[in-house]
Amino acid sequence: MQHFLWLSSKKMEEENYRRSVSLVFHAFYFLLLLSVSGSVSAYKNYTVGDALGWYDSTEKSGVNYQKWADGKKFSLGDFLIFNTNTNHSVIQTYNSTTYELCDYDDAQDDDIYQWSAADPSNTATQPITVPVPLVKEGTTYFFSGDYDGDQCRSGQHFQINVTHGQGLPESLKSPENQAPAPNSPDVNGEDSVPDTVVPANFDHPDRQKEADAENDSGSLSLHVKSLKLTVYEILFLLGLVNFLT
Repeated sequence: MQHFLWLSSKKMEEENYRRSVSLVFHAFYFLLLLSVSGSVSAYKNYTVGDALGWYDSTEKSGVNYQKWADGKKFSLGDFLIFNTNTNHSVIQTYNSTTYELCDYDDAQDDDIYQWSAADPSNTATQPITVPVPLVKEGTTYFFSGDYDGDQCRSGQHFQINVTHGQGLPESLKSPENQAPAPNSPDVNGEDSVPDTVVPANFDHPDRQKEADAENDSGSLSLHVKSLKLTVYEILFLLGLVNFLT
């Protein structure tokens, strides 16, 4: 009888030990998943207006850029992609008065960034893509300033709030790289506008994502090693306790 009770007690101890080990593994596996999910987050591209592109309501009657922006969370290092044509401009400002007036003629030089070429024409338009990096936290405004603000007043405007997120990637941290690219030089006396207007500081998020992934992989490796070490230590302690008991 005593032998039977001793065997039963021994089996219960072994079962408790196995359960303890299982719980430890499951807990640290969960922590590992959390670590991985936090390490692989990346900067985002947002195509303004989605399939509608960047136009005023006289060309695209269904546009509502503020409604489009309100459903998104923007962070430092993200890019806004404006698909439009040379008859529309992309003006960025941090000045609410400039935005409300739809006019930047009297704005200070450091209040606005003109990301697209000037001198619009509704007779010889060319499609362009204008990538704009988000490099400053807080409220920022966008509008088209062509035709004395008529396009802006016709719905081509919106404001967003930029949060810190992951912070700026290295490629966007240099202050001298935060100015828009110069307009293209004149060719044969006429303004020559490229098919794609790209700021001087543009580093495509896909390439930046690869660079960040390399950094994240190193960080993740350290997390994994640290977690492995902790698991081994706990298992050792559990085994020691079991041995002593």
